[in-house]
Amino acid sequence: MYSPKAGSGEDYTVKLVVELETAAQLRASHFIFPQRPWLDLYGINVRPVPPFGSTSSKQFVDPALIHRVLPDELLFEIFSRMDPYTLGRAACVCRKWRYTIRNPVFWRSACLKAWQIAGVVENYKVLQLKYDGSWRKMWLLRPRIRTDGIYVSRNTYIRPGVAEWKISNPVHIVCYYRYMRFYPSGRFLYKNSSQKVKDVAKYLNFHASKADCVFRGNYTQSEDKVEAALLYPGTRPTVLRFRLRLRGTTQGANNRMDLLALLTSGVNDNEVNGPDEDILGIVERWEEDETHNPDVPAISHKRGLTPFVFVPFEEVETSVLNLPVEKMDYYVPG
Repeated sequence: MYSPKAGSGEDYTVKLVVELETAAQLRASHFIFPQRPWLDLYGINVRPVPPFGSTSSKQFVDPALIHRVLPDELLFEIFSRMDPYTLGRAACVCRKWRYTIRNPVFWRSACLKAWQIAGVVENYKVLQLKYDGSWRKMWLLRPRIRTDGIYVSRNTYIRPGVAEWKISNPVHIVCYYRYMRFYPSGRFLYKNSSQKVKDVAKYLNFHASKADCVFRGNYTQSEDKVEAALLYPGTRPTVLRFRLRLRGTTQGANNRMDLLALLTSGVNDNEVNGPDEDILGIVERWEEDETHNPDVPAISHKRGLTPFVFVPFEEVETSVLNLPVEKMDYYVPG
């Protein structure tokens, strides 16, 4: 490992190459030789991964049937294909799984994927300077936009109705949603609709048609602050800008996102080439009241700023956000 006081990016780059090489050796260090007669016939020596952090040099025989039948190297491969949240659940099964899942190999790959926009070298700098070289600690404590589901903001307002029969002053509760789906590459999808979560999740992807009204944009993250922007195409192109703040109901959850500001402003036709252009790079230095098209004034919206709640893909069908207004007139995000 290298010192967190390294002075230049070149030092980190050199040490990074060494660490990436040594990381591959984690699978071959301090392993217990198993009894695999069927592999001995072919002259193959397999060294499975032991529970990470185990200091015992004696061979340990686990009485559990699954551990006697399932080779350790196969167990490692299964864990390596799990996402971090599934790994967290698997760590609750038994002591052996918990120690095995503490292997930094799993958490390093998860962190480098989650913060791939920052780059590998920058991630290693943050790892050493703020998280004591622990990938697992970095995953739990560093603010992170989740990409395994959809952020949903449920908004309601009251609209007056038309007097009928004995009802003199009727009102209607109108419910609509803001949907945001983020990708590790720095892009996101946005949709404003009255449709429920379970219906929108089916087509909230880059293959959505124009009829689905799913808009594409770009975002950047700095600590717990997120800046995002997208372009509404048309005869008067309009930029929609978001200023968000990440938080979580528990450590490492990152399941809430406060909508600090929602801004709309106009752009000139010669400033953008299309909806797929990085519009955030054009407007990120604009002031809140700045617009480049006099026909589209700059507006800072004060309504519809309910915090976003994260809904994993496996919960879109059962989420309480699918309830109609008559069963849940107001939702407290927490």
